[in-house]
Amino acid sequence: MGKYFFNETDIRSAWEHVLTAFWQRYPNPYSTHVLTEDVVFREVTPDNCLLSRRLLTKTNRLPRWAERIFPGNLARSVYIVEDSIVDPNNRRLTTLTWNLNHSTLMTVVERCVFHGERDRPVWTRLTREAWISSGVFGLSRPIQEFGLSRFKSNQIKAMKGLEHALSKLHLSAAQSHHGDASKDTSEKAKNLTPSSSSQKPQEFV
Repeated sequence: MGKYFFNETDIRSAWEHVLTAFWQRYPNPYSTHVLTEDVVFREVTPDNCLLSRRLLTKTNRLPRWAERIFPGNLARSVYIVEDSIVDPNNRRLTTLTWNLNHSTLMTVVERCVFHGERDRPVWTRLTREAWISSGVFGLSRPIQEFGLSRFKSNQIKAMKGLEHALSKLHLSAAQSHHGDASKDTSEKAKNLTPSSSSQKPQEFV
């Protein structure tokens, strides 16, 4: 029997902002183990849902005890498939990820649901589940324990990476708003200057 992980987190940001940050979260300083990400499929359904499939490459460092057991030429990277459904009508983003290679050694399936709640518009509820299993006879239990430990560590990094993307998003929005406000002030200043005046116009900096 494999390992199961469940966690619920409240993100203090509107669902629309979380959705934007989700697509922009790589690269970030907390997820250096993520090497590449590529969109391989994207489609909008008749009911206005966005379906996407992405392929990610991540590092796959083995624990020291495993390095003594498994061959040295074992690939040190793992390929991850990420399927996602964006449902804007219900303000819900659902993702399902799993590893393509090393599946006999260990399989990790993760499901995340980002849900924007109507009664709390500035909050997003994240529900995360993971199933970890191994097909290595005699070693499945320690491998699954290691997999669960690494998953917990990586999901903390994933949250920090998402928060980093949200911070950049909010900073960009604030700078844009500040720029627009400065422009509006300048335009208003111009409009306050009389169009026909013998006096020298007042300058605004």
